[in-house]
Amino acid sequence: MDNYITIVSGLPRSGTSMMMKMLEAGGLELVVDNIRRPDEDNPKGYYEFEKVKKIKEDTSWIDGTLGKAVKMVYLLLYELPRDRNYKIIFMRRKMEEVLASQKKMLVRKGIVGGGDDDEMMGKLFKRQLDEIEEWLIGQKNIEVIYMSYTDLIENPIENAKVINRFLGGSLDMEKMAAVADKSLYRQRR
Repeated sequence: MDNYITIVSGLPRSGTSMMMKMLEAGGLELVVDNIRRPDEDNPKGYYEFEKVKKIKEDTSWIDGTLGKAVKMVYLLLYELPRDRNYKIIFMRRKMEEVLASQKKMLVRKGIVGGGDDDEMMGKLFKRQLDEIEEWLIGQKNIEVIYMSYTDLIENPIENAKVINRFLGGSLDMEKMAAVADKSLYRQRR
């Protein structure tokens, strides 16, 4: 794992925090700063590293992530320096569930109405995901595995095995699988 950086990515509300927690439980060191605290929307934490958001201006933090895992919103993947190797775990979740979860979070934060029209946002997200997936295919320094949030919740041990193989085979799959919490799957469709 020391010759690549593990990145957990996907749409917001697609299960990236759960995946980070799974990797941590499995024994992979994470790069997080805990600035964003757990809340009602993510009671087990967000697992974010604020410097990631500034990757366009500053990549100095990247070297400290070698052999570790960091979470990155999908649109920032384009900014990854091309002189390093990455393994990306890209989370997928049903669009209706993503949109419902985002809307609930925005309403809880007091943003009236919870955001833009679902149909419009769904089309925008789909277009962006299609574009990033196409781009990822052409990146010689990036390997990607796509994981379904629903399938992770329903079949945690099988998916932990897949992730473990993808990342070299040294993770504790039982501990990873134990992280999948069906009670947090609140926006089922």
